[in-house]
Amino acid sequence: MPPRASKRKSAPPNSSSVTSSDGRSVSSKAKIKGLEKIDRLFNTYANSSLGMIDPEGIEALCSDLGVDYTDVRILMLAWKLKAEKQGYFTQDEWQTGLKALGVDSLSKLKKALSDLEKEVEKPSNYEDFYTYAFRYCLTEEKQKSVDIESICELLNLVLGVQFRPQIDSLIEYLKVQNDYKVINSDQWINFLRFCKEVADFIRTRPCGKPNHSNLGAWLIS
Repeated sequence: MPPRASKRKSAPPNSSSVTSSDGRSVSSKAKIKGLEKIDRLFNTYANSSLGMIDPEGIEALCSDLGVDYTDVRILMLAWKLKAEKQGYFTQDEWQTGLKALGVDSLSKLKKALSDLEKEVEKPSNYEDFYTYAFRYCLTEEKQKSVDIESICELLNLVLGVQFRPQIDSLIEYLKVQNDYKVINSDQWINFLRFCKEVADFIRTRPCGKPNHSNLGAWLIS
C-alpha cells in the first residue's frame, strides 16, 4: 500500500525571506522606506547649512506638534534622542530616537509624546531623565554648573508637577539665599533626594509637618 499523503500544510515562508523583484527582502525594504520617511521629517525642520535641527527648527516642530517650546515633553524628546547639545538635534540622534519611538511621521510623533511621558515616569527611567535634564543645560565646553535662575526654571519644569510643595519651598530658598550663584550636578541630585524624602515623610506622617528651615545645610553639601 502506498504511503498516505500528508495533509499538513506547508508553513508560510518567513517574511524576512520573502524577496521582491529587485532581490531585496520585503522587511528590508520596509525598514529603508521607514528610514526615508524619518529623514524627510528631519529635513522639514533641519537647517540645511548646519545639517541639523537648530532652535528655530525645534520651535517650528513644537508649533506643528501643538506644544509649547518650554513643554517638558520636548525635554523628554531630547532625552529619548540622547541629544548632546541644547537646542539642536543631529540627524543621527533624530533617526535613533524616532526609530526607538516607532514613529516616522508628525502625527505619530504627536501621539508618541504621551507614551513618552509614561516611559519617563517609570522609576527605572526617571532618575536617568532627571540627570540628563541637568547635563542638557551645560551649554559651554567644560561647564560643570548651572546658574540659580536656570536651575529654578528647570526644577519647576522637571519636578513641579510631581513635587509642587517641595519645589515651591526650594525655589523660594534658592532665590533669597546669597551663598551660591550656581548649582553643580551633585547638588542637583540632592534636590531630587530632598523632594522624595519630604514626600515620604508626608505620606507616613500625614499629621506631621516637614522642617524646611534648614534647607541650605541639608541640600548644599
